[in-house]
Amino acid sequence: MAKRFLELDDAQRKFIEEQHMFFVGTAGTEGRVNISPKGMDSLRVLGPNRIAWMNLTGSGNETAGHLLEVNRMTLMWCSFTTRPLILRTYGTARTVHVGDEGWDELAALFPTHRSARQIYDLEIDLVQTSCGYAVPFMEYQSERDTMQKWVDGKSDDQIQAYWTDRNHQTIDGKPTRALNQ
Repeated sequence: MAKRFLELDDAQRKFIEEQHMFFVGTAGTEGRVNISPKGMDSLRVLGPNRIAWMNLTGSGNETAGHLLEVNRMTLMWCSFTTRPLILRTYGTARTVHVGDEGWDELAALFPTHRSARQIYDLEIDLVQTSCGYAVPFMEYQSERDTMQKWVDGKSDDQIQAYWTDRNHQTIDGKPTRALNQ
């Protein structure tokens, strides 16, 4: 049975920090709902009602586009190990780009990454846990090195060109404010 909380407690924070991946869900006022898996060292719990995560270059930029219209966001973690648990945080988020107020402070919380597009700053208004009994057991092996190899093979100008070409609008054709436009 699902349980609801107004904020993260220490045990929930520990659970989040132990997970190797999480999922983000967003939606604009119309169009497609987006759910994306995220990993790497890209998430920080900043308090009982605040989480920040650094968004690295990807094939799309749906979250950024959705948040320009509707600032709601859901993050979800699943235990793939011994304890069955699903944890979700619901709230409102703001997008912080390079050069925006707050970027330097938030970026300092993460390892430097040349393909960092945005940081999302989530203010949590609801935490929900549920059983996760149907989530399969899976064994963590390691992080993929594909992103780093891609970045290492590109100049900063090539990364910017990729953002311009591939990340300036959502799959529904809405703007994303890529490149801090």
